[in-house]
Amino acid sequence: MNKLIIDNRTELTDLEAVTLVGKVINQGRISNDGKQYCYGTGITIEDKEYMIWTDLNKKSDRFVITTR
Repeated sequence: MNKLIIDNRTELTDLEAVTLVGKVINQGRISNDGKQYCYGTGITIEDKEYMIWTDLNKKSDRFVITTR
């Protein structure tokens, strides 16, 4: 079983943050030779760009959401 950690450093609601992370997960594990979700994904919502950064830990995937 895998654990997901979401560090939302924006004004987005929890639901919006989970939705953005879902978009990254839908792309699959495309970084680090297929072991990790995309290192950095930019998504624009209402003319504001958000970045979702990922880290691969031993037992979890960590997603950090920031504004650009």
